[in-house]
This record gives sequence, C-alpha cells and structure tokens, in this order.
Amino acid sequence: MNENVLSSKNKQSGLQVYIRLLHYVKPHWKMFVLSVLGFLLYSGSQPLLAKVMGWLTDAVYVKDTQAVYLIPLSLLGIYLVRGIGGFIGTYFLAKVSFSIVHTLRTEMFDRLVLLPNSYYEQNNSGHLISMITFNVAQVTGAATDAIKVIVREGITVIALLVFLFYSNWQLSLTFLAIAPLIAFVVAFASKRFKRLSKKIQVTMGDITHISSEAINGYKEVKSFGGEKYEQARFLAASKKNYRQNMKMIMTSAINTPVLQMIVASALSFLVFLALSFLGDMEPAEFISYIVAAGLLPKPIRQLSEVNSTIQKGIAAAESVFTILDEESEQDNGTYEAEVVQGRLEFKQVQFTYPQTEKIIISDLNLTIEPGQTIALVGRSGSGKSTLASLISRFYEIDKGDILLDAHSLEDYSLSSLRKQISLVTQDVTLFNDTIEKNIAYGALSQHSRDEVIQAAESAYAMEFINEQSDGIDTLVGEDGVLLSGGQRQRLAIARALLKNSPILILDEATSALDTESERKIQAALENVMQGRTTLVIAHRLSTIENADLIVVMDKGVIIEQGNHKELIEYDGFYSQLHKKQFDENE
Repeated sequence: MNENVLSSKNKQSGLQVYIRLLHYVKPHWKMFVLSVLGFLLYSGSQPLLAKVMGWLTDAVYVKDTQAVYLIPLSLLGIYLVRGIGGFIGTYFLAKVSFSIVHTLRTEMFDRLVLLPNSYYEQNNSGHLISMITFNVAQVTGAATDAIKVIVREGITVIALLVFLFYSNWQLSLTFLAIAPLIAFVVAFASKRFKRLSKKIQVTMGDITHISSEAINGYKEVKSFGGEKYEQARFLAASKKNYRQNMKMIMTSAINTPVLQMIVASALSFLVFLALSFLGDMEPAEFISYIVAAGLLPKPIRQLSEVNSTIQKGIAAAESVFTILDEESEQDNGTYEAEVVQGRLEFKQVQFTYPQTEKIIISDLNLTIEPGQTIALVGRSGSGKSTLASLISRFYEIDKGDILLDAHSLEDYSLSSLRKQISLVTQDVTLFNDTIEKNIAYGALSQHSRDEVIQAAESAYAMEFINEQSDGIDTLVGEDGVLLSGGQRQRLAIARALLKNSPILILDEATSALDTESERKIQAALENVMQGRTTLVIAHRLSTIENADLIVVMDKGVIIEQGNHKELIEYDGFYSQLHKKQFDENE
C-alpha cells in the first residue's frame, strides 16, 4: 500500500484519530479508572517530598528530636504509596492498552479477510503484512507507554504546579509565561514526527514486500541470477528506512534539550526571584518551593519525549483505521439456497476490472443447463477465467445479469452462493498444515477423516500420500512447498471433491499433472461431473472433447459455440486451434 492511498482515504486530523483510538478504552473503563487512581497516588506524593524537605530544614534549625523519627518514616510512607500507586497504575493501564491493541489487530485481520478482490489487487501483500505487524506495534506504543507517561507525568506536573501556586502564586506565574513557548516547540515537533512516522511505515512496508517476494520467489531468484538485483533492492529500501529513522531521532534529540533549556531558564529565573524575595518566605517554605520547582523538569521532559511515540501511534492508527473503514464485499443478498439445480444464465453481461477502462466481458449471453459440462476455450486474456470468477461473485458485473436457478446472483447471500460452487484453479494455494487439514479446509473441517480419505482417493492423491512419512498427517510446508506441482493440484481437486457442490469450476485444473496422472484425474473428474454443472477452462483441447458444449471466446465475446464435432466441421477458430495442437502433439 503506498502513501498516497492512505492519505487520500483518511481525512481525519491527528487529534480525531487519537480520540478514536481512545474510544477503544470504553469497554475497559473500570480498569482505566483504577490505573488513573494508581497514578494519582504516585504523582500526588511528589509535592509531599518537597514538603518533607521543608520539615527537614526546620528540624535542622530547631533541633526537633521527634523529627529524627517522623521524617524518615514519612519518606518511607511516601515511597510506599508511590510504589503501590505506580504498580496499580502501570499494571491496569497496560492491561487496558494491550486489550486495545489485541482488539485493533483482530478487527484489522477480520476486515482484511472480508475485503473484495479489487482491494488485494491494488495493494501489495508486503505492505498489508507490515500494517498488521509493524504499524500495530506503533499503536501499542501510543496506547501503552504514551498513555502511561501522559497520565503519570501529567498528574505529577499538575500536582507540583498546584503546590507551587498554593505556596507562592506570584513566583509561579513564571512557569505560565513559558507555556506558549513550550506549546510552539511541541506543535512543530509533532508535525514533523507524524510526517516522518508515515514515511517510516511506508519504507517498512517496502522492506516487508521485497523480503516476501524474494523468499517466495527464491527459485526464480536463483534460476535467473537475481541475487544481486534483490540485494540491491533490499539495500535501497533499508537505507531509505534508515534515513527516515535517523531524521526522527534527530528531531527527538533536538526537541528534548530545547525544551529542557526553556524549563531550566524558567527555573533559574524562578530561583533568582525566590532568592530576591527570601525575606518574605520562611526557610522551610523556601526549600519546599525550590524542591518542588526542581522536580518539574523531569516530568516535563518525559512528556515532551512521549510526543514522538504519540505521533508514531497516530500515524500508525491512521493506516489501521484506513483498513477498518474499507467497505467489505457487497453482500446484500438475502436468498438462501440449500442445494441448487445448477442452471446458469448470462444475460448481456459486461464487465470491466475496477479502476481500468478496458472491457473484459462484453454483451455476453449464455445458458448452461443443470448437469451440463461447458468448456471455455480461447486465447489468453479472452475472458475465460474472468467469466468463472463472476459466477463466484469475486467481482461485480457492470451491466446485465447472471442468474442461478432463475435467481440473480446478487439475490444470494455470498455464503449461500459460494457453498454451491467448487473451484479448482491452476494456482493452487495450500496452507502450512497437514494434508488432511488442507483437504478439509475452512467449512469442510466438519467432515470425517474417512470422507477426507475418500476424496483423496477419488483425486488419485492417496498414491503419494501413503508414501509420505506421516501419511495424511504430513505437513506440506508453506504453500505446499514440500510437494510437487501435480501433488498440490491433486490435493486441490480432493478439496473440491470433498465440498461436493452442484457447480464445479475447473480452471486449468490438470495443467500441472503429467500425462499419466492427468488421465487418472480425467477419469475421476468424469465421474464427479455426472449430475453437476461443470465449467472447464482448458488450453489442452484433448481434455474437453467430450464436453456438452464448447464455448470459444475472444476479446470478451463468444465467437463460436457447439460440441466438438460441430466445431470441427465448422472449420473456424476452434478447428484451427485443435489442428495446431494435434500437429504439435504428433
């Protein structure tokens, strides 16, 4: 996902984003109140330290024997209260904060799996993964460390200022005079922190994306000698991330001492004034006042440093909320069908891929009767696979209508519609799990092991499964890397067979099989096709000669249709293509 996508879709200010982030505190408000009470105990004890120092001054001058016991006990009591308050505040706020992060992460993932195909096509996987991992970690900082510092140090500053104004409000006005200057420095740094944080997130997405591509495509990298090219890509992305991080550190490193100098200058002037008016103050009051004033720079410094963490969190939260605000797949259908007959009708269907102008399917009309086997044939890019995708409603059509058993596909709920369809594509996706769980994936997990084995046998997969070390419990590796292409495809076919849907779509389903395996699969599929509406997309025409209807497509329109014999006699595009493949095979 690039930077302009994020910025164009989220117009909220940083404050609005942070307030929205804090809305996630509401379900945990009791624990949050407990944490605030804990920090009140912690921070409220700060002025007491200054007061004890005043008592100590009096004790030194007056030689109070009782103070020998009272002052040490007071100090122990203050630090005991600080320790208890700090523990309560830190523990319960961390619990709230990590609950927020957990909620955000799960909401983000839940939203991702519901987004339409077009979203994944417009955003690369590396940036999406980076958002779930890196960006959410940045939100963690804003929701844990930042809130803890803001609450704890903020209450400390307020408690100390109240004590100072109560002790001598005229002198304390000095701190109010520097407030606008501090606000200006913080505002300037905040804008830069936020801008740099967004750039860092984008560069982290680039790093994740390049790493993912190189790891997943390691065979291509090695085969085509792309090692140095990938190393250069990663080096450039890592350098860019390094530069942005150093800019962030530089801003933070300058921001903190500047604020410290402003506070120190005000404190120095305050000491000067206090010494000048010492005659009007008791020594104990003077020491208490100076100690309290001396305690202020540390919490102010910590509050200024947490600004960078907050801005990182806000920038990260913006990207997280961008995903949460994305519209899910349109699922307005209410019609629920248990099992359909499988009659498909395409009526003047037109389709264009999102954010493109090229028409992929144009004014297409086609009727498929229940139980028929329809083969889609044509050049690459003619719209065959797209037509199959429209049946599963992976995309919404621009014009026309597609009917299933006389009901528009838009009338079906997505879950009900997709339950009727078994899909096997040439790009098989397997998960890093056992063979059994890959066959019985998702909603199919309710099937028994015997049913899984039966599906695997029908797909001629048990031949190689029995040869595995753990049989059907063997782990297949990431995306089935431990299996051959033909083995992976047979597992995908077994998965489709287990689903046992009335509509079967085979998109180059036997493309990765050797000739012997293909014959076995073809024999199994012919049995499975009985009584099912089947769409077969195949480049090898020998596999679809027995289809009830062969539809020849070119540039999104149907140019020929009929059975194999009729099309051969017609001597058109199909006949020429068949003759060419026959000659090549010979």
